[in-house]
Amino acid sequence: MSRPVLHGILETIGNTPLVELGNVFPGFRSRVFAKMERFNPGGSVKDRSALSMLRSGIREGRLIPGHSVVVESSSGNLAIGIAQICKYFGIDFVCVVDAKTTGQNLALLAAYGARVEVVTTPDPVTGEFLEARLARVRELVETLPGAYWPNQYANPLNPRAHRETMREIAEALDGRVDYLFSPVSTFGTLLGCATYVRDHGLPTTVVAVDAVGSAIFGQPHSPRLIPGHGASVPPALFDPSAADEVVHVTDLDCVVACRRMVDAEGILLGGSSGAAVAALEKFGDRIPGGSNVVLMFPDGGDRYLGTIYSDDWVGERFGEVSHLWKGALAEPGDPRFAAAVTSA
Repeated sequence: MSRPVLHGILETIGNTPLVELGNVFPGFRSRVFAKMERFNPGGSVKDRSALSMLRSGIREGRLIPGHSVVVESSSGNLAIGIAQICKYFGIDFVCVVDAKTTGQNLALLAAYGARVEVVTTPDPVTGEFLEARLARVRELVETLPGAYWPNQYANPLNPRAHRETMREIAEALDGRVDYLFSPVSTFGTLLGCATYVRDHGLPTTVVAVDAVGSAIFGQPHSPRLIPGHGASVPPALFDPSAADEVVHVTDLDCVVACRRMVDAEGILLGGSSGAAVAALEKFGDRIPGGSNVVLMFPDGGDRYLGTIYSDDWVGERFGEVSHLWKGALAEPGDPRFAAAVTSA
């Protein structure tokens, strides 16, 4: 059956594939599906949030092509999503990043014509870059004519976009979604999915996937290496009641899961997508047989080639750990996986 012609690249946002994973969890008594958000045109789930926030501003007249300038804090996927949408509509974009932003993301932003401001000094009180980036955004909004701040960290249009994400998942599985594993950062994806689940009475246990060292759920904050999930402070959108369960995974958990997925499924995952796989491995012994389990894969691995998929980078930070993904695959809930990571 032929597909309809789409009118512009932004119409490709959403309706991403739901793919069953048949190899990575041998012997697991439930079906596992992945929501492949890398197939959005900007390469991540953040395209949905970006379009929701910017399109609303245009419709309401607060964001005027050729006059307004979007200002936002982001070092990764949301920045790229906003940059593409701004280029499409002819809107200037100033992106506030920090010194940890990868060269690849800076090159992508430059390709889309975004103006990048790099914050090089962390907040003097917290020692974190996020607060310093937000302070610079506020300065720019006050001084730039026509400035428009979407504010992904507090904007309700961020989670609203992901009600549609959950609708796509639910309709693909005829409403039978028993578990959803969603990495968290701004909390937009999980909150939107959880709202849809509750509004439609779905039998879904929503599992938040957070990073060890993230402060979102009250753990002590500590440095993290893998971006995309976790945060140094709880975001304004944080709602603890939206998650039925919480699983924390380490940076090494993410690396191992990503490397295993390449071997088992031929899928190159981003760091937060690997976190979802690792969370299922930790939580899997609590899932009844015959369940439908969905993993949210926010992005792909092409932006992590210099980190997660670099043997040198991994070796410098974790030592020789390749045995953790080159051996036999562990089943979800298999205590050998947690033991192997702990011993490393």
